[in-house]
Amino acid sequence: MFRRSKADEPAAQPTSTAGSTAGDGRGTGAGTGTGKGRPTPTRREAEAAAKARARSVTDSKEARRQAREKRAAESRRMREGMKAGDERYLMSRDKGPVKRFIRDFVDARVSIAEFLLPLLLLTFVLQASGNPALVRFGGALWTTTILVVLIDTLWLVFRLKRALRERFPDEGSRGTVFYAVLRALQVRPLRSPKPKVRIGGKPK
Repeated sequence: MFRRSKADEPAAQPTSTAGSTAGDGRGTGAGTGTGKGRPTPTRREAEAAAKARARSVTDSKEARRQAREKRAAESRRMREGMKAGDERYLMSRDKGPVKRFIRDFVDARVSIAEFLLPLLLLTFVLQASGNPALVRFGGALWTTTILVVLIDTLWLVFRLKRALRERFPDEGSRGTVFYAVLRALQVRPLRSPKPKVRIGGKPK
């Protein structure tokens, strides 16, 4: 009579899962994050990033290679322009109509001075031979060469000054003699800019 019926018993309260849910959330976040609040990149993303870095390095090497080729081509173009006498690529000492006329004037004749170096080497060989006759001949050859070069150079300078006064009366002659002598001392095939007139031709 005094027993409680099953309907009178209090209903069982459901177990709260908030704590476990929160715990699971923290566990899931810790498992999928990178430790800095960013998701862990996938394998495909990592491979793409590695390829991008490799491509950047390759592009940098290619850019440096192209820059080297461009500099080499520019240097080659400048050398060719200097040899050809192009005013754009000439050094300041070679620029101008006066210097061009001097080069043509010197190149139009055979200068004894351009044979000075070969004759000097020949004299050394004769002097080193030990033969008294060859040694005397070498000394005489060198003395004769110096005298002939001096006379020929003085004649070149005299004629050049007269031609410059006629062609460029308003231009100064400072440095023209040294420029002409230096040109005459160079072996013809090695002169730069290259000769534009033939031997016996007329300077332009």
